[in-house]
Amino acid sequence: MNKSALTLGIDASNIISGGGMTHLSEFLRSADPYKYGFHRVLIWGRKATLDQLDDSAWLEKVNPPLLERGQVFRLWWRFFSLGKLARKASCSILYVPGGGYGGSFRPYTTMCRNMLPFEWNEAKRFGWSFLTIRYLLLRLSQSFDFKRANGVIFLTNYAEDKVMKVIRQTYGPTVVIPHGISPDFHKMPKKQFPIELFSRDKTFNMVYVSIVNVYKHQWNVVEAVSMLRGKGYPVTLKLIGPSHKGSLEKLNGVISALDPDSEFVTYAGSLPHSEISKIYEVSDLCIFASSCENMPNILIEGMASGLPIACSNRGPMPEVLGDRGAYFDPEDPETIARALESLIQSPTLRADVAKKSHTRALDLSWAKCSDNTLKFLSSVEKTFGKQ
Repeated sequence: MNKSALTLGIDASNIISGGGMTHLSEFLRSADPYKYGFHRVLIWGRKATLDQLDDSAWLEKVNPPLLERGQVFRLWWRFFSLGKLARKASCSILYVPGGGYGGSFRPYTTMCRNMLPFEWNEAKRFGWSFLTIRYLLLRLSQSFDFKRANGVIFLTNYAEDKVMKVIRQTYGPTVVIPHGISPDFHKMPKKQFPIELFSRDKTFNMVYVSIVNVYKHQWNVVEAVSMLRGKGYPVTLKLIGPSHKGSLEKLNGVISALDPDSEFVTYAGSLPHSEISKIYEVSDLCIFASSCENMPNILIEGMASGLPIACSNRGPMPEVLGDRGAYFDPEDPETIARALESLIQSPTLRADVAKKSHTRALDLSWAKCSDNTLKFLSSVEKTFGKQ
């Protein structure tokens, strides 16, 4: 097929919300497919997904009726209909950012987004539950998917190393392409003041944004902040994010025990991005205590916000944050408290790490992510498209 007539097919059938939806919409919003010879982009998805995507002259949205039915129908469509539709549309390559493709169309490129299936110690936190079984099944299906794909996109070097230790090899090439950050989060680092200038009337405000879940360790952060309060520091903590029932019950139990009068901990639940960016503006420090991530979008949003960061030392966090923050063991409240205290006590350290992390975040743009993705898809098509 002549390069000028290349068609890129995108399977968005299993994407509807969360980080997957953010990536898809920002990838397409920033895309310049003509640059790499793609004059047509055809995307299949549910109506709720397609409605969130900006219109473009080169973008064709298709909503197959089966995708509006249950999970079984969507799996059937992906395995038995998608390949036929891609061939009928003369797609040059199929891109499956949600992963899990099992059809026969070639070439196709997939993406690794979820690390829980490949980190058994983290998955075991859910006990012997439906979720644990689901992650075991995902480990098998995603390993199969990555091994047979013509190309695999990883979000961090950490994720690539972890997954490759499990699957050993892939049929096609791999590449690391980090996600970007919405411009809404970009704020210049603010001036840092000594903790002595804060008081119970003008508190030092810390924020932790993440889903309340077993591997996010919000209860340990609450305990650490309680330790700092016990030392006389005028600090507060705001927790933001949706929740899993059991984890929220555990968190509420710890909050009730350590802050029964609601003096220093607030759980705000799930909030839209626009409100979260405003909360960053009135916060003094960002905390990220997850022990399992692929690409920690919340961490890089905190970096972009210009706040000093206290961060988990697990997973890809040291790769992403580097020497631009204070680290702790997310399962040890005492180390969390020490990391927070090191930043609280030193406005110079706070200013230094905030400036460095903000500079690093400026390099993580959706435009760069989109360009590098299209470049990789083009190279995979050139290598495998004639087979």
